[in-house]
Amino acid sequence: MFRIPRISFMVNNALLASHRALHIQKYMKTLQQPVACHPVLSHSKPFSTTSKLSHGHLTPPKPGEELKITFILKDGSQRTYEVAEGDSLLDIAQANNLEMEGACGGSCACSTCHVIVDPDYFDALPEPDDDENDMLDLAYGLTETSRLGCQIKMSKDIDGIRVALPAMTRNVNASDFD
Repeated sequence: MFRIPRISFMVNNALLASHRALHIQKYMKTLQQPVACHPVLSHSKPFSTTSKLSHGHLTPPKPGEELKITFILKDGSQRTYEVAEGDSLLDIAQANNLEMEGACGGSCACSTCHVIVDPDYFDALPEPDDDENDMLDLAYGLTETSRLGCQIKMSKDIDGIRVALPAMTRNVNASDFD
């Protein structure tokens, strides 16, 4: 009486083993099939690096849709640029090699892109959100018209905007709180 279940168990194990062997055999055949090899591409151009100027992520403005922005630099000189709608002031400044750090990469997590907006344009800007206000509290030389350049996007409402770069910026590190 005990032999029948034991024999059944042994038969099931034998079937499982042969089934596994069959799958392994099929798998091994797929490994033996030739794989399409891609030729190594030779480089037709020499190695080069891009300049820092091309990292501003700017969209070229369409003809007739150019918006103007003027930056007043720390030394008092002015630079005017034609830009596209939707570009941030941080991207515009970095693309034109102006002294605006943007340590957080434009994620509203620092105050190194602090700008002082001309009062004539300040009210045309959307209200700053809580994150921007928190970061502005850390900005050096805060004024009534201070904003973060990463949070100001160019639009037709602010065409011709003038912003001043403050004399200094503050890059807050964790070590500042020790």
